[in-house]
Amino acid sequence: MTARSGMPRRSLLKLLGFTPFLGNSSNDRKIPVGLELYSVREELGRDLMGTLRSVAGIGYQIVEFFSPYLTWTPEYARRVRGLLDDLGMRCLSTHNGAAILAVDGLRKAIELNQILGSNNIIAASAGTVRNLDGWKQVADQLSHAADQLRPLGMRAGFHNHKNEFIPVAGKRPMDVIAAQTPRDVMLQLDVGTCLDAGSDPVAWIKANPGRISSIHCKDWSSKENKGYTVLFGEGEAPWLEIFQAAESVGGVEFYLIEQEGSRFTPMDTARRCLNTWRSLKR
Repeated sequence: MTARSGMPRRSLLKLLGFTPFLGNSSNDRKIPVGLELYSVREELGRDLMGTLRSVAGIGYQIVEFFSPYLTWTPEYARRVRGLLDDLGMRCLSTHNGAAILAVDGLRKAIELNQILGSNNIIAASAGTVRNLDGWKQVADQLSHAADQLRPLGMRAGFHNHKNEFIPVAGKRPMDVIAAQTPRDVMLQLDVGTCLDAGSDPVAWIKANPGRISSIHCKDWSSKENKGYTVLFGEGEAPWLEIFQAAESVGGVEFYLIEQEGSRFTPMDTARRCLNTWRSLKR
């Protein structure tokens, strides 16, 4: 990882007299890293069980399923859970479309998440929202979902994309969601899209202590034709500072590597990203 000056970030921090957080405490080692399975979506669509075996073989500890899992029957979800148990992997969260904010969608998500062992149902889309009043309604829906999930020992959450960090009438939608939802609603941070919107992920974590329970470790570059296709660690995200903020005040419980595409095959990309993760967290 290189700072914008061209100097490696660790070297620059040392030059400035700052000892970077390297994630080598006993507490840090307990924070697992997983793969958002959208990263290997084509493989998953062809052979879900085989893909899970490959992901486990690379060394990932957890996985996050995305919205197509809602088409599963309970019987199929039990088969998937059985394989996860055999592989020693866990599913701690799911990545869902706006449909889970409706009563029927949430009911189905609860059933499948309970089978999978996931306690975190994350809305990764709010549908079409046109103004701040619309975002306040989204916050109300998330609050209602949280009320339904809390007695079950489960948690609602919201995953940002770029639009949620772009101001609407002078206010960022993510600020509306954070201010108008209970503190147990997870604010799952997508680092790459936060950067793409021109926002500071470290500042966001510090502004919302205890609520950044999960982070999508997706990098981003402003260079032409790069965007989200850079590998984790190759872009402009200040990962060491993000880890420090997440683990000191953010309340992070697990990390998820996400890759939308790269110059390598999806599975090789997942492997390379995990290797970089290990080098940064050493």
